[in-house]
Amino acid sequence: MLGLKLPTDPRWVEIAEKNIEEILIDHAWCEQKAASTAISLIVSFPEYSELVTEMTALAREEVAHFKMVHDKLLNRGYTLGRDRKDEYVIKVREFFPKGGSRIDQMVHRLLIAALIEARSCERFRLLSEELKEPQLREFYKQLMISEANHYTLFLNFARQYGERKDVDKKWQELLTFEAGVMKDLGKKESIHG
Repeated sequence: MLGLKLPTDPRWVEIAEKNIEEILIDHAWCEQKAASTAISLIVSFPEYSELVTEMTALAREEVAHFKMVHDKLLNRGYTLGRDRKDEYVIKVREFFPKGGSRIDQMVHRLLIAALIEARSCERFRLLSEELKEPQLREFYKQLMISEANHYTLFLNFARQYGERKDVDKKWQELLTFEAGVMKDLGKKESIHG
C-alpha cells in the first residue's frame, strides 16, 4: 500500500529497542514537525479552502500525538531535549528543485509530506510488531494507522491539485530516490535515520 521501494532493515528495531529514550525523543520532535508542516501549508496556500480545513485538523492531531509521546517520555523519567536535524528529511527534500509554479511547489511539498508519513507508518508497523513492551507495541500500532491516513491525505491532495499523470510520475521518481537515501540510513536510533 505504501509503495516504498526499499523496506527498513529489520535490525533497525533492535537499535530502537536498545535506545528507546532516543527513539521517543526523536518521535516527539517528528510529531511537532508534522504539526508545523500542516501549519506551513495553511500559511503558504490559504486560497485552497479544503486543504486549509484538512491541515487545520491535521495540525491538531499531530500536536495531540506530540503530547502523547511527550507524556510517554515524562512517565519514563526522560526529558524532551533539544531538536535534532532529521538527515532523512533533509536528503529527501533535495529531490525537487526549488522554484517553479505555485502549484508545482505545493505538489512537491505534499509529495514529500506523503513520503515522510509513509516511511513513519512503515517504521511504526515494525515497532508495533517487534518491540518487547506490549504497551509500546499497542501505542505504535495506533499511531501506524494515523500515519497511513496522513500519507493518503497528502498524496490525494497532490493528485487533486496537480495533473494526475505528472503527480504519479513524480511520486514514483521520488520513491526511487528515497530508496537510495534509505540505503545509507537505518542504523541510528531515530524514527527515519
